[in-house]
Amino acid sequence: MSRLLLRQVRLVPIAADDPAPDGAVDVLVEDGVVSDVAPKVDPAGAEVVAADGRWLIPGLWDQHVHLAQWTLTSGRLDLAGARSPEQALALVAERVGEYPDLPVIGWGHRSGGWERDVTVSELDAVSGETPVVLISGDAHHAWLNTVALLHLAMPVRDSVVREAEWFAAYARLSTLVGTDGTSPEAYRRTLDHAASLGVVGMVDFEFSGGAPEWAERWAAGCDLLRIRMSTYAEGLDAVLAAGLRTGDPLPGCDDRATMGPLKIISDGSLNTRTAWCCEPYADAHRLEYPAGQANLSGVELRELLATAHAHGLDVATHAIGDAALAEALGAYADTGARGSIEHAQLARRDDVRRMAQLGVRASVQPAHLLDDRDLADRIWGARSARCFAFRWMLDEGVELVLGSDAPVSPLDPWLAMAAAVHRSADEREAWHGEQALTPREALAASVDGRRIVARRSPGDLVLLDHDPLAPGGTPAEQAARLRSTGVAATYVGGRVVHSTLG
Repeated sequence: MSRLLLRQVRLVPIAADDPAPDGAVDVLVEDGVVSDVAPKVDPAGAEVVAADGRWLIPGLWDQHVHLAQWTLTSGRLDLAGARSPEQALALVAERVGEYPDLPVIGWGHRSGGWERDVTVSELDAVSGETPVVLISGDAHHAWLNTVALLHLAMPVRDSVVREAEWFAAYARLSTLVGTDGTSPEAYRRTLDHAASLGVVGMVDFEFSGGAPEWAERWAAGCDLLRIRMSTYAEGLDAVLAAGLRTGDPLPGCDDRATMGPLKIISDGSLNTRTAWCCEPYADAHRLEYPAGQANLSGVELRELLATAHAHGLDVATHAIGDAALAEALGAYADTGARGSIEHAQLARRDDVRRMAQLGVRASVQPAHLLDDRDLADRIWGARSARCFAFRWMLDEGVELVLGSDAPVSPLDPWLAMAAAVHRSADEREAWHGEQALTPREALAASVDGRRIVARRSPGDLVLLDHDPLAPGGTPAEQAARLRSTGVAATYVGGRVVHSTLG
């Protein structure tokens, strides 16, 4: 029997009514489960960690990650600061000049705020024969040059590649750049960094791969954190053939790597102007679809939900626009499927109520509001008051969980919590601060439904250098405290996966 004793920790109450002890206690973890919490515990043969009055919380989860893309991001050309096509082109030209024989993979530009549309021909002019793929910051479109279009077997055109066509092409990107950035060693570095932030698990929404790839990574040393692997419609037949249901261990892995949900991308995004809305965008004159569009018909959506539900799979339905949200909720109601709305960025109050009635979880990414604030005000106008409506969700009884959507936002749960609390990234007042969460609510949405650490709690624990729920301060000050939280140690199943302790 493995035993871990955390001596003299202070327990953080996740819910306001959690019965927290007045002082420090000892916490014993045996075979991956908390077996005792008391002022003094003295088991034989335990590994003892002197916590010295640090604070203990359940392990943090990121409920929405594209893990391969996040792992690859560090080696990509950073275009997040490009404020115009000309600035992006200048960065590409500089990279091509430095490394003319290497493909250029860029990430992070947000063309929704640019004054004009871009063309393939202008990218060709600065790149020559070097393949260039510039992935937008929302991951819903890419700006490719002609060489890259031909290499990825796509029709030549003078415009960007959007939505389903881009998602299919992304799976072929390794034929252009190779797989060095997604080796087990690269994954392990990503997992190590996540553990250093207190993350014990994540839901992986990567477009490619599947259970066989996770088994290979697991055997190669990526068995650090808990993983819930999603599938898309393209991989659904393989999942069904393997008999995998949500919660089942993945073949070749232990019970820390399990089958997650079927992921459905029902509409687009704000930046690409493809999020499906009830009303047209303010710049609808520029758009082929003035109010965005659905990626699937109502029949197709319901067929996927019904199939997943019949085979024991939860469903995670991407819905950013309010029309997409309403349609997705209708599909959940018609099929009885269980699961989540991913993003739920623009919502009407009645649809939030319906989420609660149906028991559909809201899986949201608060750090997106830091990037989307100005663009949403510009192209959604008064509707932006209904963006990231976290307070509505909690008040109506919706289960709320937080994530990053990395690499769209950094894989950092403390940034997500801070964004939910303050709703501002600069000196400006909170953006629709009436929708903000308290630090306790944000933390509760980050621990995978856990409460205060107690007997029979999973041994997925995080030891912190200070109290994340320290009283007092403005929302801005509370958010700053969250962002500066120091993680002393992270444990998964009672096993240390990160520690700064001596």
